[in-house]
Amino acid sequence: MAQQDVRSVGVEEEFLLVRGPVPRLSTQGEDVVERADQLDEDAQFEHEFKRAQAELASPPTRSLPDLLAELRKLRAEMATAARTEGERLVASASSPLRDRPRTTDNERYRRMNAQFGLLAREQLTCGMHVHVSVDPDEGLVALDGIRPWLAVLTALSANSPLHRGRDTGYASYRTVLWGRWPTAGPTASFRDQREYDDLVRDLVTVGAAGDEAMIYFDARLSRNYPTIEVRVCDVCARPEDAVVIAALCRALVETAARSGGDGLRPLRPELLRGASWRAARYGMSGELADLRAERARLRPAWEVVDALLEHVGPALDDAGDDAAVTEGLRRIRERGTGAELQRRAFAEGGVEAALAAVTVAAPA
Repeated sequence: MAQQDVRSVGVEEEFLLVRGPVPRLSTQGEDVVERADQLDEDAQFEHEFKRAQAELASPPTRSLPDLLAELRKLRAEMATAARTEGERLVASASSPLRDRPRTTDNERYRRMNAQFGLLAREQLTCGMHVHVSVDPDEGLVALDGIRPWLAVLTALSANSPLHRGRDTGYASYRTVLWGRWPTAGPTASFRDQREYDDLVRDLVTVGAAGDEAMIYFDARLSRNYPTIEVRVCDVCARPEDAVVIAALCRALVETAARSGGDGLRPLRPELLRGASWRAARYGMSGELADLRAERARLRPAWEVVDALLEHVGPALDDAGDDAAVTEGLRRIRERGTGAELQRRAFAEGGVEAALAAVTVAAPA
């Protein structure tokens, strides 16, 4: 496949900001973002719902090496900005700290607090969102085709075992916390674009979402770009892992688009939600749901990853991503996910050690 025919992919990453020798959640997210903007005016840095967060977004690219280089650069710039403000940039999808987050002061976020109460006030999670380009007639077919595999991406990216000073027993506790939003989670298939648009409109009308930006489906059609946005992943401890997962997202979308929707087994959202819970609970250390057969079954997590690779193999090969993804998955299997990294550090040295294990280093 010629490079210009490969789908573009872009990544958004959310991070925690931590301050002080005795670690506390930051209240300076907007200042860190402003400082990062000064370092790189062409980059996209954003403040987030909570003042202890900051977000970066890579530009769309067709090249995995370019994506990796961009994520490394943006992480380094944001880590430098955080250090300048006396903060640390932490790649964890949930907060290990006991103190409660404060909401960023703007009108939309104030409305969210008022509308959703304690759910919104307590919310502090950091995800990774992957955008994959699609043509207008491919979006719903691709959304349907990738659904059976999204839980595997959750397991591979799992990086939130700790919450408020405790080991939760989950690999991705972010998935549990995020699932409290009324629009979060899997969806049924959509007959056509009108059905999708009507559902979005109705969810806003009944107040389950404050606006269209609060449609938090596991995968959705982007409001602003010609992309599918995959939203099931924790922010990764390492940018290399983020790139592997982005490549798998691209391959899943390509595979689904090529199929045209043929051969898909109808899957109820309840089963998809169960598969997502399983992935959040055990990550890559246990068994995952295999949804390919007539009846769901459990298989060792890495066997399900092998099945995923078989499913998307032609798309990976055509994009030139096969070797990079295979090697990246081998590294994750060898050293563990971010959740395993944090859990080992926490067992040895508590919260501070866990934070140190996933702190993004600023250049010297």
